[in-house]
Amino acid sequence: PDAMEGPTPVSALIHAATMVTAGVYLVARSAVIFASAPAALLVVGAIGTFTAIFAAIIGICQKDIKKVLAYSTVSQLGYMFMALGVGAWAIAIFHLMTHAFFKALLFLGAGSVIHAMGGEQDMDKMGGLRKRIPATYYTLVAGALALSGIFPFAGFWSKDDILGATWRDGKYLIWAVGLIAAFITAFYTFRMIFMTFFGKPRMDKETEKHIHESPWSMIVPLVVLAIGALLAGFLGMPGKLGAIQSFLDPVFAPADHILGIHEHTLAAIDYVLMVVSVLVAMLGIVLAWFMYVRRTYLPAFVGRKVRPVYKVVYNKFYVDEFYAATVVRLSVDGSRWLWKNFDEKIIDGAVNGTAWLWQRAGAVVRPLQTGRVQNYLLGIFIGLFVIATVVVFV
Repeated sequence: PDAMEGPTPVSALIHAATMVTAGVYLVARSAVIFASAPAALLVVGAIGTFTAIFAAIIGICQKDIKKVLAYSTVSQLGYMFMALGVGAWAIAIFHLMTHAFFKALLFLGAGSVIHAMGGEQDMDKMGGLRKRIPATYYTLVAGALALSGIFPFAGFWSKDDILGATWRDGKYLIWAVGLIAAFITAFYTFRMIFMTFFGKPRMDKETEKHIHESPWSMIVPLVVLAIGALLAGFLGMPGKLGAIQSFLDPVFAPADHILGIHEHTLAAIDYVLMVVSVLVAMLGIVLAWFMYVRRTYLPAFVGRKVRPVYKVVYNKFYVDEFYAATVVRLSVDGSRWLWKNFDEKIIDGAVNGTAWLWQRAGAVVRPLQTGRVQNYLLGIFIGLFVIATVVVFV
């Protein structure tokens, strides 16, 4: 999530492509190794499931528009690892691809909103923007629908494939948690939309006066990505249009053989799971609409009623504080100990000790260099006497 602190185009690139591809690609490319170790595969699935629900819950209470999207990235990354955990390698890559379209769209759309708001990122200080920046609004809604997994947007196909794969593998608990995460995802995504574009304007008068739509140089990429967020999912449709699956089959065939996975044909249960997935997402959208458009007093009311829970979720379950108190603290204290005991005493001691040794040696030899010719002549005669003695008697 801290990657969202930079410029918005950089955030879009990091969250859409670079950051999420590394781990997923590594595990997918090592599919044969993981397929040969079912226990490791189970750990991957468990971590992915926990990540998906954990990050989704944190996203519910965030007020920074980019932070909401940042935690949604973490949650979607969890979905990808859920797929990897049940051996659905191609589906994980497919979700990575569709996610790239709508997450880049959402981040750049958020950047357009921030641009219109003069740099403001707090959604509590927005509202009523849909008529002021309509192009940004419609493209962001397209991205939100894709992230929520609404048919026929790209996110629907890949997310439904993941949930279907967990069901077919018999991991019903993972499927159930994934479904709950899908509900929460739809809720916090459209919470962001409704807080930003609906209701009364909550910004100061000076900011409201200068709100304007972004230039075409910013809108055109949004439109292109919105088209991708709508159409990219068709590349992974079952049957002849399943280009992603067909393309990746040779790569994952050995791992599939180890796990005994065969080509899947759609059954009635798959259509039922699709409908359930969409209905759950729509329920999350309706709940967000009811709380943030219809009954705007409800968020504050619920927040007061469950204040301790809200505080914990808003503070991200104090994960940052936990890391600061454990990992960071241990690293700092450990580094300080190494500095005092290893760097200063051993490294610096060796360097300074060598200098001291030569300094003492120089002090011993220095009296020989008096600058007086008589002393040098005496030294020469003594040397000659010693040499002559050795030659004569030895």
